[in-house]
Amino acid sequence: MNVRRSLAIAAPLVAVAAGIPAYVYAAPDGGSHKADNVAATAAAAPNKGDFVLKRGASNSGIIKGLDKSLNKSGVQKLLKAANNKLGTHCSGARVPTKAVKYCWTKTDDNTGTWTPQGVTSVSDAMNNEKWGNSRYVMGVSWWAKSGARLTFVDLKNKKYRHVLLAYPTKTKTGKPNYNDIRSHVGGIAWYGNYLYVAETRVGMRVFDMRKIFDLGASKHGTTKNKKLVGLHGKTYYGHGYRYVMPQVGLWKNAKGQAPSASKCYTSGSPKFSWVSVDRSGWDSLVTGEYCPDNKPTGRMATWQLVNGQPRTDAKGYAHALAVSTLPVGRVQGGATSTRGGVDYGWFTHNIRTNEIGKGYPKACPKSGALCGQLYNARWVVGSGWKVTSKPALGIGPEDLSCYRTQNRLYTVAEHRYKRALYGVGANC
Repeated sequence: MNVRRSLAIAAPLVAVAAGIPAYVYAAPDGGSHKADNVAATAAAAPNKGDFVLKRGASNSGIIKGLDKSLNKSGVQKLLKAANNKLGTHCSGARVPTKAVKYCWTKTDDNTGTWTPQGVTSVSDAMNNEKWGNSRYVMGVSWWAKSGARLTFVDLKNKKYRHVLLAYPTKTKTGKPNYNDIRSHVGGIAWYGNYLYVAETRVGMRVFDMRKIFDLGASKHGTTKNKKLVGLHGKTYYGHGYRYVMPQVGLWKNAKGQAPSASKCYTSGSPKFSWVSVDRSGWDSLVTGEYCPDNKPTGRMATWQLVNGQPRTDAKGYAHALAVSTLPVGRVQGGATSTRGGVDYGWFTHNIRTNEIGKGYPKACPKSGALCGQLYNARWVVGSGWKVTSKPALGIGPEDLSCYRTQNRLYTVAEHRYKRALYGVGANC
């Protein structure tokens, strides 16, 4: 996202070569949906002063204690132990016909306990899109009433493995421990060793790829007893999961939590509903708000990264590099890229029945869980985001992640019996 999006800053980011062509990809019925003279977003720019983050607790002492008691696993080793196979039968998601599609096991497609939300990839994590010797690796977050998990997906070998996300604590006697994380995990971004997880009213949780503990390979760990988590007696549990990934940090709104998880405001501490990575200029995190209605549509911001973490001032505060108003409400995920000096944005939008119109795919349902849209937009200086097209997506699209060399935007369909991980064409 270019600095020009902030009306208070005139200097552009580092110029990036190559322009972006207009494109439309096929909807499930073979059609497409162009924008019908959608005007540029003319809303006033949000106040940059509202977008300030500060560090929360790192719990480094607890993490060091867990290090001494449990064996760790790298991502590559974890992927070799992947115990679930990706399928090809997930037509219920109604993804676009030209999309690259991956399907969960029947158990994960049908579960009412876990719901997929966030998506990221090794293309976000590394400039060369390789994690060691591993390519084509993605991450998907899932939320449940009782906790949260991260799924590492090996697209090449079509396998995946779930990892339990946890919060570091101590026992009553001061021993290192961990517990479930209650979080919607609505958006995730993998950059370097760090995984950033959107925490709606607060900011972003931080996890570390170097701190994944393997209970199955640890003397003091076990994969038994799905009811237990953390330290019980001398043994660490993880609800039956082999791998546990504890939170190592937090970036939180410096002015306090956002006032509401469900409502949106045009000023005050922002919500963090989704997050993505932009590598087209200065490497940055892009965050945004999900707003249930179109008034307001929501705010978004870009945070420059330095050494894998938000850039801070001398006092340790991270200030947004740029802020803007979203072009539409109910945005579940967003991604940005600068090409040829022009800023482009893509936003997943969940429509309602009264929005069904020309271009809505015939294969998509007309009630209940509906197919979403991908709002393609470009930045117009002095006006805001101008929507150029609104092609259809599958049912219930969520977070967005750009896989650069594939020229695809990946998202995940959340609804039970209608789930899929898929990528659609985009010069992002």
